[in-house]
Amino acid sequence: MSDNDNGVSGLGWFLAGLGVGALVGVLYAPKAGRETREDLVASALDAKERAAVLAQQGKERAAEFAEQGKQQVGEYVERGKEYYDRGRSQWSQYVEKGKGLVQEQQEKVAAAIDAGKEAYASATNETRSS
Repeated sequence: MSDNDNGVSGLGWFLAGLGVGALVGVLYAPKAGRETREDLVASALDAKERAAVLAQQGKERAAEFAEQGKQQVGEYVERGKEYYDRGRSQWSQYVEKGKGLVQEQQEKVAAAIDAGKEAYASATNETRSS
């Protein structure tokens, strides 16, 4: 494990040394102070432009992700509406079927009552005739 730590630490020291070396190289370059300052300003402006480009790219990517999210939400909403409509139509079918069964049972009960009345009437007529 200590070998691995030395490798990471060594890489860090290498990068730090690279940065210090670049700074010392710029400061002790065989250019005049004005030229060095102009180079530094040009580098800073270049870095600013690159940062602006990267920021614009980030905005565009965020807009793309937002649009994809809106499309997915729209798809989910449509799917939800379809499920709602399907459930509502099934519910309506079940209600109508239930109404039909109730009506059928009412008719059977009414027929049974009528049959009972007729049987009673015929039975009372037979006892009166006898």
